[in-house]
Amino acid sequence: MASVCVFCASSTTLEQRWLDLAEETGRVLAERGHVLVSGGGCVGMMGAVGDGARSAGGRTLGIIPQCLMDLEVADLGSDELVVTDDMSSRKNLMIERSDAFITLPGGLGTLDELFEVWTTATLGVHRKPMVLLDPDGFYDGLLTWLNKLVDDKFVRPAAMEMILVARTVPEAVGLIEGALAA
Repeated sequence: MASVCVFCASSTTLEQRWLDLAEETGRVLAERGHVLVSGGGCVGMMGAVGDGARSAGGRTLGIIPQCLMDLEVADLGSDELVVTDDMSSRKNLMIERSDAFITLPGGLGTLDELFEVWTTATLGVHRKPMVLLDPDGFYDGLLTWLNKLVDDKFVRPAAMEMILVARTVPEAVGLIEGALAA
C-alpha cells in the first residue's frame, strides 16, 4: 500500500518497552501491507522496527549514510539498503521515498528528522501525512512548548494542524491510512 517512514532512536541503552513499541510499529505496518522505510540501522529501536516488519513478512527499505555503514551498524537484513554520502542526503531520500511518516520516541536525531519533515511540509515541499506517536505522554512537554510558540506567533496554527498525534501504534497507522485515503 504505502511506504511509511519511521523515525526512532538507535540507542542501545533503552528500556525494553521502547524496543517493544518499535517492534510493534514495524509489525503492524507490515500486517497492514505497508513498506517500512527506516534510517537503515540495526541497533536500538531502529533495528527493532525493521525486525518487527520482517517478522510479519513486510518489505523494508533502509537508508543509511556512509559514516554509519563504516561503524557497522547497518541493517543488512533490509530488502533494500541505500547508502548515501551524508546525513542530509539520507533525510532527503527518506522524504522522497516515503508516502507518510511516523515519529516514535527518540532523541536528537529523531527530533531532527521530525522537524525536517515538518518544516518541508509547511513550506509546501510535500503533502505527506505525519504522525507523532506519543505513548505515555512522551512528547507532552514538546507539544506544550510548540503550542506556546503558536500562542506567541512564532508558529502558524496551520503548521500544528499538520502533525497528527496518536497514543497507540494501531491509532498511528490508522491516522496514516485515513490521511492517505482522503
